[in-house]
Amino acid sequence: MPETKHPSGAPWRNFYGRRSGKTLRKGQVFHLENTLPRLRVPDVTWEENPERTEIDPAALFDSPRPVWLEIGFGGGEHLLHMAQTYPDVGIIGCEPFINGVAMLVPRIDEEGVTNARIHPGDARDLLDVLPEGSLDKAFLLYPDPWPKARHQRRRFVIPENLAPLARALKPGAEFRVATDIADYVRQTLEVITAMEQFEWLAEGPQDWREPWSDWTRTRYEAKALREGRTPHYLTFRRV
Repeated sequence: MPETKHPSGAPWRNFYGRRSGKTLRKGQVFHLENTLPRLRVPDVTWEENPERTEIDPAALFDSPRPVWLEIGFGGGEHLLHMAQTYPDVGIIGCEPFINGVAMLVPRIDEEGVTNARIHPGDARDLLDVLPEGSLDKAFLLYPDPWPKARHQRRRFVIPENLAPLARALKPGAEFRVATDIADYVRQTLEVITAMEQFEWLAEGPQDWREPWSDWTRTRYEAKALREGRTPHYLTFRRV
């Protein structure tokens, strides 16, 4: 049976999250139309790049620098914080939920941040076109939990997603995962520790109970704490 394809020619990829939510404010629409185009990572989508030609992520910035990736940046609090804390690093954020993009883009513009770039879409499409060993760090922070057992294949932490991420990470690069869902912790550890490309860096309980020294609390973590859930902070290294 032939492989099912999208009209663009891309292999069909199921996407289960929301693409949009509440009606955007006028100022947010302005920034999506006028600011996002200069921040957007080009040649990621299948329509733009049907041959899936590799891009050079370092070339997105005005000088050679380490490149970090945040997969699903939500409202963008962490990405903005890291871009401001590490101005000599280039940070790429992926987020398919346009309301999250609309929250972050105006702040990047208003605060004069020059080292952040955005892919307003599925991180898997970006991973398709990143060269091997092109990322120095990656983050997966409070991803969609998909709590029902029958939906666990929808989580990002499955081998089909983690293998291309491992390919894009340099040896020695760090991969950080934060979640307040105990079963997400279980699945993350089960899948990643079975992969020869990663090692878990925890030596004791404090290594997953305490946030990283440069951490900033996101809206999703604040909600988790209000609702009595415990954050976990998992750190892996690309071997």
